[in-house]
Amino acid sequence: MNLGKIKHRLLIFGGPYSNLAATQAMRDRAEMIGIPARYTICTGDLVAYCAEPAQTVNLIREWDIPVVMGNCEESLALKLDDCGCGFEPGTACSTLSDTWYRYASQRVKLDQRQWMAALPKSISFELRGFRFKVIHAGVSNINQFVFLSSAMELKRAQIAEAGVDVVIGGHSGIPFGQVIDKKLWLNAGVVGLPANDGSSDGWYMLIEPGRKGFQVSWHRLSYDATLSQHSTKAAGMHEYAQALTDGLWPSMDVLPPEERRQRGQRLNLKPLSIQTS
Repeated sequence: MNLGKIKHRLLIFGGPYSNLAATQAMRDRAEMIGIPARYTICTGDLVAYCAEPAQTVNLIREWDIPVVMGNCEESLALKLDDCGCGFEPGTACSTLSDTWYRYASQRVKLDQRQWMAALPKSISFELRGFRFKVIHAGVSNINQFVFLSSAMELKRAQIAEAGVDVVIGGHSGIPFGQVIDKKLWLNAGVVGLPANDGSSDGWYMLIEPGRKGFQVSWHRLSYDATLSQHSTKAAGMHEYAQALTDGLWPSMDVLPPEERRQRGQRLNLKPLSIQTS
């Protein structure tokens, strides 16, 4: 999907994760700050750890925003046996995913699966002369985890593979921005689960065009997490229900050592300003 040249500010978020209350809060925030649906992009994984998968998908569809296919959408569309998240077999993440994926798969409807199957695997646009590509995880791997501490060479190679100036990814659940050889790798964060920083907040990202470039900023999304906690616990996903309010992931299997060390430390992301040369 190509959105063409954009002059309006953009809102990017990922990981609704079957968290209806957080997704509604994200929509309310977008409307409050005046960002129309066509300039609001989701990096995928609409369905995951929480208890309202069908309702969350319905809300996203009714909102009518551009959405990148995540591995969860791909797996549900193809009626696969697991979420395709890239978890190592036998890890806690893999074991926990069996419960929520089975729960979600029993509730997502046929028409929702068909809609997921038609989602694009990337969304491109141009802003102030910079070329952007929004993906779910890796440029050619829908379930590759990319974090701030991930190898610079990996990101550099993938930016080159994408043939753009800015890659915006999702999947990893922790927001960050990194300048690499005057190009950018960005992650907006997710709204459906905290960022493992000891807060119940989700995260989203704004891209604001300026006269000679653009600014990227990250923002917390606060909402009544106890609403989702109660429904998630009642559905049997106790570990993720707890994480919704204490802000700590039930497993850190996917995290590199640096991100593991930062568990429970409150995130503070500074804006990035990018100017044309």
